[in-house]
Amino acid sequence: MDDYIKNVRILVAGEQGIVIDFGNEITTAINRLVQQLVEVLNSWAVSGIVEVVPTYRSVIIYFDPLQIARGELTLGIQRFLTQIGNGEMQEIPRRVIQVPVCYGGVFGPDIDYVVRRTKLSIEEVIRIHTSRKYLVYMLGFTPGFPYLGGLDERLVVPRLKQGRNKIPTGSVGIAGRQTGFYTVESSGEWRLIGRTPLRAFYPGNPNPFLFAAGDYLQFKPISVDEFFEIFSKVEAGSYSPEITAF
Repeated sequence: MDDYIKNVRILVAGEQGIVIDFGNEITTAINRLVQQLVEVLNSWAVSGIVEVVPTYRSVIIYFDPLQIARGELTLGIQRFLTQIGNGEMQEIPRRVIQVPVCYGGVFGPDIDYVVRRTKLSIEEVIRIHTSRKYLVYMLGFTPGFPYLGGLDERLVVPRLKQGRNKIPTGSVGIAGRQTGFYTVESSGEWRLIGRTPLRAFYPGNPNPFLFAAGDYLQFKPISVDEFFEIFSKVEAGSYSPEITAF
């Protein structure tokens, strides 16, 4: 990790932005550094930081130049990076959130394509997809959409050439080496293999997202009956997903 810290670039992003760039790789090690920096910046008792946004391999800071000078902010960032590089920062506790998924059928209209493309059976596709804990590298595209790392190479398939105009909330998809699920109804080009009844975006809540960058998601296969049973509980506000420590 020391090498990553040594090669960090602090870049100007307009009059009110700074980008801390950890390099061109997408790795769990780099993303761990991203999350540590985000954590310490969010807890920094200084006025003027408007928003801290993590990505796969960088952190974007939006600030108010009337409250904090770019130079002061940059010095603080450099100090935190040194502390992280020296191992002075505690590891962030990681959560694993179980995501129930009903695979195939009307919920996963592209699973047959994945079967043909990969030459695996439906059962094998489901087994492989649910066998891993996926790191949430970042949220984006739509509110709370998780970009997940760690997809098994056997499940890599291309995006749709012609995207869908309307993808139901909860649809679980694959696109290249990524997997994730749509937290709101939207358009998209991902291959849909299932759907979760889990609700991950609550716009009326102070913290509207069920998970955050740095968490892990693990998919769990469920039947159609279980889908609608959980869906009813979610709608009634009486369902909580299983969450464990990593």
